[in-house]
Amino acid sequence: MIERNNKLTTSTGAPVGDNQNSVTAGNNGPVLIQDIHLLEKLAHFNRERVPERVVHAKGAGAHGRFTVTNPDIVQYTKADFLAEKGKETPMFIRFSTVAGELGSSDTVRDPRGFAVKFYTDEGNYDIVGNNTPIFFIRDAIKFPDFIHTQKRNPQTNLKDANMVWDFWSLSPESLHQITILHTDRGIPATLRHMHGYGSHTFKWVNAEGESFWVKYHFRSDQGVKNMDPEVAGKIAGDHPDYHTEDLFNAIAEGDYPSWTLKVQIMPEEEAVQYAYDPFDITKVWSHKDYPLIEVGKMVLDRNPENYFAEVEQSAFSPGNFVPGVEASPDKMLQGRLFAYSDAHRYRIGANHNQLPINAPKEEVKNHQRGGSMAYNNGGSAVNYEPNSYDNIKESREDNMKPFKVSGEANSVPYDNDDHFSQPRQLILEVLDEEERSRLYKNFADHLSGVRDQQIVERQLKLFELVTPELAKGVAQHLDIDVSTL
Repeated sequence: MIERNNKLTTSTGAPVGDNQNSVTAGNNGPVLIQDIHLLEKLAHFNRERVPERVVHAKGAGAHGRFTVTNPDIVQYTKADFLAEKGKETPMFIRFSTVAGELGSSDTVRDPRGFAVKFYTDEGNYDIVGNNTPIFFIRDAIKFPDFIHTQKRNPQTNLKDANMVWDFWSLSPESLHQITILHTDRGIPATLRHMHGYGSHTFKWVNAEGESFWVKYHFRSDQGVKNMDPEVAGKIAGDHPDYHTEDLFNAIAEGDYPSWTLKVQIMPEEEAVQYAYDPFDITKVWSHKDYPLIEVGKMVLDRNPENYFAEVEQSAFSPGNFVPGVEASPDKMLQGRLFAYSDAHRYRIGANHNQLPINAPKEEVKNHQRGGSMAYNNGGSAVNYEPNSYDNIKESREDNMKPFKVSGEANSVPYDNDDHFSQPRQLILEVLDEEERSRLYKNFADHLSGVRDQQIVERQLKLFELVTPELAKGVAQHLDIDVSTL
C-alpha cells in the first residue's frame, strides 16, 4: 500500500487514481468533461509561464553571501548591512543578456545584466546594473524607443541591424557604450569572468547626515576573460545555454565564484564642479579623481532549487533602498525607480514581493491588502493608518535626507554634449593595438547588416569625431573611402 504522504494528488490535495489514462465513455468513446484531473492538468499547463521580461529575459541566478571587509565604510553610509567588518548578508544574483528572448543564446554580443538582491536586516536592497559602467542613453524617456530597436522588426519579426544603427547614429550619447560593447568585453567567456557595475550614481548618507555620491564596482576575483566572436557564434548554435550551465556547474562542484565590491566616493559638494555631469550614465568617473575603495566580498555558493521559482520569478528594482542609500538626480535612474517595479506588477502580480525569492527577511508591516495571489494578507489586522490598534509607526530617523530643488519645470536636456572624449580615451589609452583592430572589425561586421547606406555614413561621421582612426579602420572593412563622406 502507498503511504498517504507519497500519494499523487490534485492541486487541492485529493488523491489521483490514474495519471496515465483519461476518463472516457467506453474504451473508444470521447473524453468526459468530468475528468477534473485531466482538465486541471491541461489548464495549469496552459498557464505555466508568466510573461517574459521585456528586457533581460534570458538569465541565470545563484544564491550567496556578502561579507564586509572594510570597517571604515561607515563614515560614508549608515546602511546597516555595511555597519561592521565581518558582517554577512545573504544575497541572490541574476545575470542576464539584455536584448534576447528566453530561448536566445548566452554567447551573443550584448551587455549582461548584473542584478544583486541583499536580504538585509532593514529590508531588501537591490543593485540593478550591468557588466558595463555606463549605458546607451541617459534619459528614461528614450528607453522604450531604444529597446524597440534591439528587438524584432514589426514587419519581418527579425532582428534588424538597420533599426539598431539608425537609432545609434541619431543618438551620439550611445558612442561610449557601443564602443565598450564592440570591444572584446562585449562577449564574456563566462558569467564568472566579468565585472559588474551599479552603473548609476547613488547617494550614501551617513549617521551624521552627511551625503556622498557613490558608484558601485563588482570586480571579478576570477579575472576578466572574453570570448572570440567566431567561437561565440559556434557555441551559440551548438550550446545556447553555455553560460547558464557553466555557472551552475562551477557552484555545484564547489568552485564558488566571487567578486570584490568597491566604490567610488564623491563628496556631495564636488558634483557641481566636476568635469562631467556625475549623474550622466553615459559617462564614467575617473579613477584618478575618485579611486576605488574596497567595501566587501560577494561569494556565490548555492544554486537555485527551482529555476522558475527563484530565477524567473526574482524581481529586482533600483528603487529598493535601505536607510543610508538614496537616489541621485540621474534621469535614467529616476525613470527606472518606477519602471522596474511596475514591470513586476505586470509580470508576476502586485504581491510579487511575497514570493519567497523576493520576500525580505525583515517582517513586513504595512496596510496593503488584496490583489492577485495575496498570500500574507494581514489576517484580521486593520488595513488603514493612522489607527488606534496596531501601534505601527513611521521611523522618522530613517526618512530620506532633504535636498534642495530649484528651477523651472520643463523638458530640459543635459548641459554637456561631449559624447566623444570618453570613448576616445577608451580607444587610445585603454585598448592596445590588437584590441583596437578587433574593435574596428566588430563594428564593421555589425554595420555590414545595415541596408541604408546613409545610416552607415552617418555613423562613420560620428566615429570620426571620436578618432579619425576609428572611422578609417571601420570604413576599410566596409570598403568605404571616408574621405568622400
